[in-house]
Amino acid sequence: MLYKKIAKPVLFGMDPEKAHHLIIDGLHTFAKMPGGRWLLRAMWGVRAYPELESELWGIRFPNPVGLAAGLDKNAKAVPGFSNIGFGFMEVGTVTPKPQAGNELPRLFRLPEDEALINRMGFNNVGIEGMKRNLRNQGQRTIPLAINIGKNKTTPNEQAEDDYRACIQALYGYGDFFVVNISSPNTPDLRNLQHGDDLSRLLAAVKDEIRKQHARFGGQEKPVLVKIAPDLEPQEIEYMVETIVRSNVSGIIATNTTIARDGLRHANRGETGGLSGRPLTERSTELIRTVYRLTDGKLPIIGSGGIFTAEDAYAKIRAGASLVEVYTGLIYEGPDVLRRINRGLRDLLRQDGFTHISEAIGSGH
Repeated sequence: MLYKKIAKPVLFGMDPEKAHHLIIDGLHTFAKMPGGRWLLRAMWGVRAYPELESELWGIRFPNPVGLAAGLDKNAKAVPGFSNIGFGFMEVGTVTPKPQAGNELPRLFRLPEDEALINRMGFNNVGIEGMKRNLRNQGQRTIPLAINIGKNKTTPNEQAEDDYRACIQALYGYGDFFVVNISSPNTPDLRNLQHGDDLSRLLAAVKDEIRKQHARFGGQEKPVLVKIAPDLEPQEIEYMVETIVRSNVSGIIATNTTIARDGLRHANRGETGGLSGRPLTERSTELIRTVYRLTDGKLPIIGSGGIFTAEDAYAKIRAGASLVEVYTGLIYEGPDVLRRINRGLRDLLRQDGFTHISEAIGSGH
């Protein structure tokens, strides 16, 4: 109610990108204040349900609902987001060198469609800036994924150097890494999803992960690949086959879409990636396809158009082990995390499941 009645009208009355920065800066500042993190947990923390806890890749997830990449691009507000009920979070996309991204305006709301369109273009402070932010935040309380990409000026033939540089600089700061080859806002980036380019890139990423593991010790950190929803059936098959062959740890399905089917709002003609409600079914279908193509053996994180427990549960039954929200958080506010977790527990019980692991892929 606090968000819907007070905060949302103020934020939605502002330019979307200014509102975005206000949220990030506010959470960053609030979490640094004495008692700030406790107060965030008191207002929005999510109760622990044993049936929703899980372990993947040797990492414990207190609940299955995470924050998708793109909201906290520079890992500036990790302590803040960690205390409002997320089970994990993804920061980035980060590139080796800082970059300003595309020209303003580049973020648009479509309230009638419960959607956003962005063409941010990997605006971020670079690996050294992210490292400074993460270094100064103390011990983390939830798993952290670092989403990595290439600079706009780096040709695809040299893309692996950028991904290696991100891993080299940030290996000690993340629990797992996400290779972003599916943003529609960096020219030619999506071409890396195909054929030999994908094989070569993932081989380089895995090689760098092994090198950093040898340096740091402990458990080798997982690598996931984030894929686009705008793929033909044959492209999906080839891509999944390549990903499985590369021995990465999982897939995130999906990134934003360039499709514009059925949109009503005047901003529907803006260039960029579309997220939110129009992506709900499209991403769930791709999760179902990936789960089938991998025989359920490769963990999937489901992302795209999650606003309710039913949305999240559909993705879990389609094959997702974890889910991520972004646009749903913008439209519904932090309490959406509490509602999704509580609703997931009820849906599990309704279907006779005692643990979330039993529901994964149960729709097949």
